[in-house]
Amino acid sequence: MKYIWITLGSFLLLSAGFAFYQFWYTPVEDENLSHVPEEIIDKQEKILFGINIENFEVIEGTVERNQTLSTILSPFNVSYQVIDEIAKKSKDIFDVKRIAFNKRFTVLTPKDTLLAQYFIYEPNQTEFVVFKLDDANVYKESKPVELVKREIGGTISRSLYVNMVELGLTPDLIDQFADLYGWVVDFQRLQKGDKFKVVFTEKQIDGNVVGIEDIEAAYFEHMGEPYHAIPFLQNGELSYFDQKGESLKKAFLRDPLKFTRISSRYNLNRFHPVQKTYKPHLGTDYAAPTGTEIRSVGDGTVVEAGYSSGNGNYIKIKHNATYTTQYLHMSKFASGMKSGTRVRQGQVIGFVGSTGLATGPHLCFRFWKNGKQVDWLKEKIPPAEPIAEENKLAFEDTKRTIIRTLASIPYSEPAQLLTLKE
Repeated sequence: MKYIWITLGSFLLLSAGFAFYQFWYTPVEDENLSHVPEEIIDKQEKILFGINIENFEVIEGTVERNQTLSTILSPFNVSYQVIDEIAKKSKDIFDVKRIAFNKRFTVLTPKDTLLAQYFIYEPNQTEFVVFKLDDANVYKESKPVELVKREIGGTISRSLYVNMVELGLTPDLIDQFADLYGWVVDFQRLQKGDKFKVVFTEKQIDGNVVGIEDIEAAYFEHMGEPYHAIPFLQNGELSYFDQKGESLKKAFLRDPLKFTRISSRYNLNRFHPVQKTYKPHLGTDYAAPTGTEIRSVGDGTVVEAGYSSGNGNYIKIKHNATYTTQYLHMSKFASGMKSGTRVRQGQVIGFVGSTGLATGPHLCFRFWKNGKQVDWLKEKIPPAEPIAEENKLAFEDTKRTIIRTLASIPYSEPAQLLTLKE
């Protein structure tokens, strides 16, 4: 009985305490608190091609064969009158007749209607054209470009081109690298184990590479011999120099085609594959697919652009009082190529073909010195100016920085080879 009274007393005390707590500690609602406005949270706008698409349906597609602006927009209830007005107004910005197969487009329709309000066409990776259909307004914009610095090193196991591509380098970067070293390294005779390093900046849009800027530094090791390419601004022009301050640039590019192979060399007693007789071959043949771009190896003036039964379509360029070059068997000329046209080093002048006496697509490149055809591959071409005396101290500072940067770059292996090893 005693324990029952103790238990009952404890219960009464706890109940009283709880009631006391509820009375004194339950907060009283302040009538003013009910009028405190809720915190305003900004919703992040959904932006596409500079347009707020929050209230739009987004339809993406690619242009099919033979599609036009009219056939693309008709399913979105756009009248022919509006399409015609848009086509007329856009001519100075983008001619709708140039809408091409497999290019991307986007249509924006308000969520409460099926009538398209925007048509966005992407003619290339870097630009887009906006057609605002409700008021027939047309404008072109560039996509935001991200600059990404890259440092890559590799070892040649197959070829420079193949190994660089395996490391994610673009053909444009490879061509620039080959042009840089064209006069100090014979890319037709590379060895397994030769090494390369390159520092450059990529231009990316939405994570895709759309271009590169000039090489910022490079290194090539051929048969154990190191070759540095150190950029330095001299006389207002960015050029590349070796460790001794000698220019890597020459009066001419090493090759008239971008990274290709030589199929036949200068030979005074070659068996002609078409005429079936021995006769001098006074040029250098570069094998390449039809349509490959042909570049002028140097600045100069076109003195001949025509056709002959043996040469096919050809162009002849006079560079100065000493040197002249000729390009044979073209499929066609580049726009504007005629006698008197001025061309720059690296400018596209035509395209590989097999016109004239040719068994297949290739470029026959001929080189004159003082009016006589000579072996292009054995000719010593004068370099550009070396580092000037007054620039040597500044060049040495730049060289030290560049060499330290290149030395810190490891030699990577292609991703597919690493996967195989794992």
